[in-house]
Amino acid sequence: ASLSSYYSYINANMPRPGGPSAQGDDNDGQKAAEAEERNLKRKCIDYHAPAVLDLESRLYRKACRTAHVRDAPFLQPHSSYLPRLGLPIMDAGAPCHSMAYLTYIAHVTRAKNSQPVMSLSWTPGGRRLLTGNQEGEFTLWDGINFSFELIMSAHDNSFRCMAWSHNNNYLLTSDAGGNIKYWSPSIAPVQSFDTHNGQPIHGLTFSPADTKFASCGDDATVRVWDWATHTEERVLEGHGWDVKAVAWHPRSSVICSGSKDNLVKLWDPRSGSNLSTLYGHKNTVTKVAWNDNGNWLLTASRDQLIKVYDIRAMRELCSLKGHHKEVTSIAWHPLCESVFASGGMDGTLLYWDIGSRGSEEPAARIPYAHDMAIWDMKWHPAGHILATGSNDRQTKFWSRNRLGSTAGLENDAEADEEASEVLHDEMELGNHVGIVIGRRGATIIAMQ
Repeated sequence: ASLSSYYSYINANMPRPGGPSAQGDDNDGQKAAEAEERNLKRKCIDYHAPAVLDLESRLYRKACRTAHVRDAPFLQPHSSYLPRLGLPIMDAGAPCHSMAYLTYIAHVTRAKNSQPVMSLSWTPGGRRLLTGNQEGEFTLWDGINFSFELIMSAHDNSFRCMAWSHNNNYLLTSDAGGNIKYWSPSIAPVQSFDTHNGQPIHGLTFSPADTKFASCGDDATVRVWDWATHTEERVLEGHGWDVKAVAWHPRSSVICSGSKDNLVKLWDPRSGSNLSTLYGHKNTVTKVAWNDNGNWLLTASRDQLIKVYDIRAMRELCSLKGHHKEVTSIAWHPLCESVFASGGMDGTLLYWDIGSRGSEEPAARIPYAHDMAIWDMKWHPAGHILATGSNDRQTKFWSRNRLGSTAGLENDAEADEEASEVLHDEMELGNHVGIVIGRRGATIIAMQ
């Protein structure tokens, strides 16, 4: 009886050919096909195959550097050499710096009801990208196919900074209301406290041992904290205005800070004394960053200059002028010692090489990387992707070109002439408020 009632139910509810149910099924199938097609067309950058290639080649690679250079495969500009393209770490012994100039735009992400992206950071291992927006929300993006994964509320005010500990066990974030939060690797809140008299906190940095960290804010101070007890240990006072950036030396007990008073100061966090002051800039120092070798200090400012200091001799190595508006973000390459990237208020993205064969001119330039200011940028730990967050509410992923491709590079004379005309118009505007129409129709609002 139960079987007969089941079959009668199926026959009564079975869709008839040509009926409305069949038409609905056709629409569902068409939608499924379109969704599948969109998924197939989604760009992705899978670094697992190059990583396996690197691991395989290590088994047969000699320790001698000359043998490494002699046995390294020479990649020709042809698609047939793509299977031999490995991660940048394969060339660490004899780096090819041109592989670090990521001029190809791999993907552009923009969440629904998006806000300006104020800070970003890769998760340990580079599997995902975390971005913090002006509404105080975390957004999580996949690091391979760049798909949206998660959005959650983290702060009550706008994000200002985020920094991972060196052991990758905790994440620190700060906002414009003077709040600092601890997060676990699974993005679960651990601790929260307020400081800097409720002023925006622009920088966070860990000590080499992860037992201390430093913060800087608009109250003109740099504060040193104990990580375990989250208590304040030192208040470094000496700047005359808002402190915009702070960075702890990668191996020594030295803290560097940059301020709105145009000064860069070096501090001893143990005694709280000022070790030295650098007077190289003529406007607000927006960013400071130590090179991993511990000898070079990179500073960026609103005077449109980027300076590199050698702290062993406490002298300026070079002064780099390539931006035509203030410099808002900088980031050293994780593998190529002398390569770094910089972003400007007008959305320009530049790549620099200051090594022995480097130059004081940009090695690569992307004039319209974003429509507005690039607030933050971070390299993937493997060095093959650069993520940038901007005031135009977009997060962009930049990668290496395919072999033989010139995507993202201005090679033809017509494009060069058009770009030079736009650049000339922008330079004539000087420090006034102006609107420049880009070569792709993008409107860049340049305000100073």
